[in-house]
Amino acid sequence: MKPFMGFVCAVMLFVVYKTTNLQYQQAELEAKLHPLYASQEVDEAWRNLVRLPRGIIHATSDLDLKPLWSTSRSKANVSSPRYLLAIPAGIKQKNNVDNMVQKFLPVNFTIVLFHYDGKVDEWLKFRWSNLAIHIVAQNQTKWLRIALWFAKRFLHPSIVSAYDYIFLWDEDLGVENFDPRSYLDIVKSEGFEISQPALDPNSTDIHHRITVRSKRNQFHRRIYEKRGSARCSNETEGPPCSGFVEGMAPVFSRSAWHCTWHLIQNDLVHGWGVDMKLGYCAQVRLWFYASLAYENDFGDRTQNIGVVDSEYLVHQGIQTLGGASRKKGRRKSEVLNPVLI
Repeated sequence: MKPFMGFVCAVMLFVVYKTTNLQYQQAELEAKLHPLYASQEVDEAWRNLVRLPRGIIHATSDLDLKPLWSTSRSKANVSSPRYLLAIPAGIKQKNNVDNMVQKFLPVNFTIVLFHYDGKVDEWLKFRWSNLAIHIVAQNQTKWLRIALWFAKRFLHPSIVSAYDYIFLWDEDLGVENFDPRSYLDIVKSEGFEISQPALDPNSTDIHHRITVRSKRNQFHRRIYEKRGSARCSNETEGPPCSGFVEGMAPVFSRSAWHCTWHLIQNDLVHGWGVDMKLGYCAQVRLWFYASLAYENDFGDRTQNIGVVDSEYLVHQGIQTLGGASRKKGRRKSEVLNPVLI
């Protein structure tokens, strides 16, 4: 009996050793594929993780609510596409945000509201409020790119990896002429990793003409413009003439967001300049994000980033904190008639 028990113990020790060794090799491979994480602290964390029993590690999550007493009707079909809409929302824009959410909820969107003014109870009157995720921070100012501040802390790629596309939108967007289903169909068919809906020419605060809607096109990737400070011609490459979307309504694929999240500085207090670099993340795949410093590795960054004209928004440009509302938009003559392709 004793020899048999000794044999069983030896087999068990061998299995444990082989399992631990295999998990360690997998961790080493992950470190090579993701060199951005290969710091001493993270490496030590991985060494500790591999000691856990095999099958217990789950590296990703999502933002879906998981009620204790859920019905079969409330359980999402995991095989169907899933999307995320995240909005920095102040109570003064509650009616406009309501219009936005009503557009997105029927299309299998998870809704996340970042309450930068600390007010949540006032949103409970909306029927969809219990279906949304509410994240609160006191005394934050929207116009200091609070969306990026929230996104850096609460939309980690491992948390949102379940979603095919991430919409990170401002609260002051009119969606009367926008259909999420049609928009997603175009984005998927054209292979846009980063995109945005075009802006109605009558919108307030149009900063770059490439974002202006063209009635003749379904979408465009670049603009030709001879007027203004940013002249765009055949010789002009890169933002804001091509490979550009603006920070008010970007849409990211899963891979593009994985890159973009790492692009956002942790202490960022404004978004100036970030949108000029997003084109690189439209070309990058999950295992290449660590090479962002080497721009030449990514080829033409303008191909997988575009503006969708057939589904467009009205940017109202309403400043709810830190200053008065700006109701006067640019004149039509300043934004109309660019040549788009």
